[in-house]
Amino acid sequence: MSSLPSQLTERVMSVTGIDPEMRPATKPQFGHFQSNVAMRLAKTEGKPPREVAAGIVEKLELDDLCEPLEIAGPGFINFRIKSEVLASTASELMADPNVGIVQADQPQTVVIDYSAPNAAKQMHVGHLRSTIIGDCFNRVLTAQGHTVIPQNHIGDWGRQFGMLVEQTLDEGLDPAELDLAGAEELYKRANAHLKADEAFADRARERVVKLQAGDEQTLKIWQTLVDISKRGFDATYRRMNVLLQPKDYAGESMYNAMLPKVCDDLEARGIAKVDAGALAVFVDGYEAPAIIRNSQGGYGYDVTDVAALRYRVGELHANRLIYVVGSEQTHHFKLIFGVCRKAGYLPEEVRAEHVGYGMVLGTDGKKFSTREGTAVHLDDLLDEAEAQAAPNIALAAIKYADLSSGLQKDYTFDAERMTATTGDTGPYLQYAHARICQIMRRAEAEQIVVPEAISVLDEPAEQQLALLLSRFGEVVAEVGESLQPHKLCTYLYELAGAYSSFYEQCPVLKSEGEVRASRLALCQATRTVLDKGLGLLGIDAPERM
Repeated sequence: MSSLPSQLTERVMSVTGIDPEMRPATKPQFGHFQSNVAMRLAKTEGKPPREVAAGIVEKLELDDLCEPLEIAGPGFINFRIKSEVLASTASELMADPNVGIVQADQPQTVVIDYSAPNAAKQMHVGHLRSTIIGDCFNRVLTAQGHTVIPQNHIGDWGRQFGMLVEQTLDEGLDPAELDLAGAEELYKRANAHLKADEAFADRARERVVKLQAGDEQTLKIWQTLVDISKRGFDATYRRMNVLLQPKDYAGESMYNAMLPKVCDDLEARGIAKVDAGALAVFVDGYEAPAIIRNSQGGYGYDVTDVAALRYRVGELHANRLIYVVGSEQTHHFKLIFGVCRKAGYLPEEVRAEHVGYGMVLGTDGKKFSTREGTAVHLDDLLDEAEAQAAPNIALAAIKYADLSSGLQKDYTFDAERMTATTGDTGPYLQYAHARICQIMRRAEAEQIVVPEAISVLDEPAEQQLALLLSRFGEVVAEVGESLQPHKLCTYLYELAGAYSSFYEQCPVLKSEGEVRASRLALCQATRTVLDKGLGLLGIDAPERM
């Protein structure tokens, strides 16, 4: 279903040849949309803007969509959508199983890399944003008909496991008896031991070699610690109501066997060269190269990410790659994409995007951390929000606060403010949905039948609400393209506000006949869009609050 602004834009462009840049009218007396296209064309045509506007209006055929067009001020063209068109468009949302979300003409396979905690450590505030943002992209792109493959690139390989396994053996521990919190305490003890005892540090390094060589005892302890970690992560994901599943784990260990092959391939084709003993790939525009293998023969993040990208394109057949990782990694991913383009692992037709995000701040404006300066555990953060509200409302507060500001910006974690049911918050949107549900329950109790279509939209508040409803599909499409979820948040907040104005100015159950029936249908359409929109943000739409 093409949105009304899109239909208007197409018609005007067919006459003017340029984008009319439709904008919502600033005041009701100016209609629903305005365009300054005549003022822009006047400069090139050498005519007064109002004369150009008159010429455009004369050629436009919009009788099926709009009331007679008006020219205002220095040359603005005002468009007022016919009420029956608004009613029909809003009614379509009620019957459409996709609620106006435009399905992709050419569905893609989209791989999203997000969350990515480290094994043997509890998830902390640093994983909050990646998990919530990636989950939103998963929901939006799936709703558009794309095949989404989440990849949870957990840190489950590398030097830290040398000290973890060695500490386990030193203590005579049975790692299977640990939970994730216990594994994290083991990590802390091992790290302290490593710093204090050079002999232990040597044994830990030797243990890494044994791990990489496939030593049976070492691998068994390693696997146990990874399994414990995954169980802990999965419990938090369920609590957060995100879509990540056990099948989505694709940790660093998964690519371990691929690394030598990647190095051999890049070196054989002359893409990687030995520089100061290390195997490196130089990319135009970057002063420092990507280190594919270090001078000691070890592998790091650069080559692991190259191997992961190669796998995702070659084996998962991704058309689009999205990496939801903190903004501090922007340079790293640009370099990795450059290496992969140069190597042919990332063909030009495959889109690769790094979506960075800012930090979570405390109410003091500083990085959110414990008194000791360490990162706050994610479950403790959820506990803090739940101290202010029920779990589903607390979760709505956290997710909306995260997604409603531009992703690049830092945002303040203020549980009391975020859980308020007034203002620009997740609970406010939940309350708007619950309020509509209450009206529908009262209508059912009074045995009032809700029609399948909206028929009467005489009041400006009714028209404004219907107009906003018609934009839902367009907004979702923009989020899927630009990966800016705050635009969906803004839209839903505006929709809730428009519904509140409608409710105050247009009595629903106290009206009569066709007007009452139409207003109930408008309530139902609003409820449907709010429910769907909140779902795309990963937020519950409760029927009661």
